[in-house]
Amino acid sequence: MIPALIVLTLGLLTYSPPPEASTFYNVGVRFIVGQYPLENAQFDDEDRLANWQASEYTVAALADWIKGTTFSERVSAELAKQGLDVPYNAIWKNGGGLATDYSRSMLTMSLSHGDEAELAAMIDAAITVLKEQNGEALPQLGGVSAEIIQLDQPIVNAVNPPITNQLDLPLRIAIALIVGVLLAFLAEYLDPTVHSRIEIEALDMSVMAEIPKRKWRLFGRKT
Repeated sequence: MIPALIVLTLGLLTYSPPPEASTFYNVGVRFIVGQYPLENAQFDDEDRLANWQASEYTVAALADWIKGTTFSERVSAELAKQGLDVPYNAIWKNGGGLATDYSRSMLTMSLSHGDEAELAAMIDAAITVLKEQNGEALPQLGGVSAEIIQLDQPIVNAVNPPITNQLDLPLRIAIALIVGVLLAFLAEYLDPTVHSRIEIEALDMSVMAEIPKRKWRLFGRKT
């Protein structure tokens, strides 16, 4: 029970109510990512293949960059230029937060937040950072930014909040209870103490004497 009580106490102290469904928003944008051809490229099949392969590697690297805290810190700094104070952790993880996926040369970036206007500013700042600062983040590009073509205009939509927002604290308590039970079984398994006559007899040993447990009747009177 101790792990469960610890998690419950910490969870209650740090708990903040999740946003309501009517005040939760999401926006997603798709990009095609490529690289400029080399100056001496002859545009034969080998050069075209190299460009496509480089694009796929770049997309995978950019997806990993977006998932990290560094990208969110840069987005926060971009928002600060506009007079908006949005900490990086509100971008990185906030009820679903910043997410990304990729397939071949296509990159998808989505962002969730509880304020519609603020989310619109956040996605614009994220797009700016992605387009203008990717060369600094990926040394493989040799200091040259990748060519990023935006396929969609960011449209903010009202969505239901993630189910994890509602189940976060109960799940933590349930996990803590399971851990507590497992620890109790482990302590019992490792405990060398003999607790009953039956345990002695199971070891083929004779019991010479036994001190009975004190019993209590109702209203607290001893037997």
